[in-house]
Formats: sequence, C-alpha cells, structure tokens
Amino acid sequence: MKFGVNTLLYAGAFTDRHVQELFGKFADIGFDGVEISLEKKGDIDYKKALKEFKKYGLECSSICGQFGIDRDIRGPNKEYIEGGLAYLRDLTEAAVEMNADLVAGPMYSAVGRANLEDEETKKIQWATVVENLQKAANYAKKFGINLAVEPLNRFETDFLNICSDAIKLVKDTGCKNLKVHLDAFHMNIEEKSSAMAILDAGELLYLFHTSENDRGAPGTGQVQWKVITDALKRINYNRWVVIESFTPDNRVIAKAASIWRQTEESAMALAEKGFKFLKGLMG
Repeated sequence: MKFGVNTLLYAGAFTDRHVQELFGKFADIGFDGVEISLEKKGDIDYKKALKEFKKYGLECSSICGQFGIDRDIRGPNKEYIEGGLAYLRDLTEAAVEMNADLVAGPMYSAVGRANLEDEETKKIQWATVVENLQKAANYAKKFGINLAVEPLNRFETDFLNICSDAIKLVKDTGCKNLKVHLDAFHMNIEEKSSAMAILDAGELLYLFHTSENDRGAPGTGQVQWKVITDALKRINYNRWVVIESFTPDNRVIAKAASIWRQTEESAMALAEKGFKFLKGLMG
C-alpha cells in the first residue's frame, strides 16, 4: 500500500502556491503521494505540478472531485448534467497531465442533495446516473483513466450510502474502468461491517480514504483500524491509502462537512500523526 494526503485538508481551491508551499513538507513527513482535489480547471498548472511531484519523489495518487449542485449528473436539470460531465472530463484531463490513473469521489450526484424520494423517482435517477457515468467512463477510457464512485453518509446524499450499492452501480454501467472508492468515515456511519464492505468490493476497490469518526487524524478515534487493515490485506489491496481529514481552518470545507472544532493543533500536525499511525499499521 502507498500513502497519500488529500489537499482538502489545506484548501478548497488548491493552487500553484499550495503546490510550492506544501509538496516538500508532504515528502518530509514520508507520504508517497498527494491526492489533488481540483475545485476547477485552471487552479493549478498541471505541468508545473508534475515537475514538483517528481522533484520531491511524490506521485499524484488520484484526482478527487468536488461535486456541487451545478455538477449533478443525477438530473433532471440538463444544464447541471452537462456541467457534471464537463467537470469529469476536466478531472480526467488533469489526471492524464499529472500521471495519475484515477478520478474519484461522489461523482453520481451533488453533495448535500438528500431527499426522501419515491420508488419510481429513484429508478429514474438511477438510470440517469448509469447513462451519464457510462459517458464519463467511456471518455476516461480513451486516456487509460479509471473512475471510482464513493458512497457517502446519509447526511450528504440519499443516492449511494453503502458499498453494495456502489458495486451494483458499477456493474449496471458495464464499464470496466469504473471502480469503487471507500472512505472509513462514511463506512463508520453506514456499513454494518466495514471489513465485509471491503471484502465485498475486492478487486473493484481502487481507492481507500482514511479519517476518524470525528474527521480527525486516523488512529485517534473509534474507527476499527485493525479490522479494516486485515480486510485490506485479505483482498491484497496494494493501491492508495489517503488521509482525507478536515480542520476548521479550511472554512468552505469546514462548513460543508460540519467541522466545528479543532481535533489537532494544525492541518500539518494532523497529517503527521495520521501518516505515522497508518504507516505503522499498514506499511
């Protein structure tokens, strides 16, 4: 397994300035790579970022999307659907430019969209997402890029909460480059067993996010990390384990993720503590 850190720990819009300021620090901590959360195309110069990755012996582990209301491929708003598909194309191109092979996140719907829908509406929305994910995956396939869908907790979406539904969505699309992305924080809320979810995902699991039950540093809370690690090893998981935690310092993300208090003295302290724990347990 390789270890990375998601840039949302530091900024909602990760820019060239952040690349210059932080990549060296990430390398000093011991991370193998960085997961770029790209708010929009143009926030960073991909070629310059790739040089910085190489300079510090880091990799771009993946490109993680930020899916707002105007990037909602669930429909019915056609403008939002096109916005979501255009954004997924932008993320795919960013992955190509920075030598990553994966675009990940809750790409099936706008984060925060959660309603008690009737069964007929659910069927229509499911079919709409399948159709649009096929379009996105087929575009990504041209460049050798995989897409991975991430189940979120019930407070952030009504569409995809558990791994078994993510697996069904992947299978319904029939796209070989569509995968599963799991997050320990969301699993801790929604899954009956995080270990069984990992085992069920098996070879479809292409990205694993780590965060505590309070969104703090892995290893400081109630998540059953030993059980999770054993399950990852049972499926011979050898891809990225990425810290995706937050602090109130990133005000936009803090509001969206309901981060009201500090769990560590700083984002860098959180990253250091989380890396040390995960490396000792899984490395």
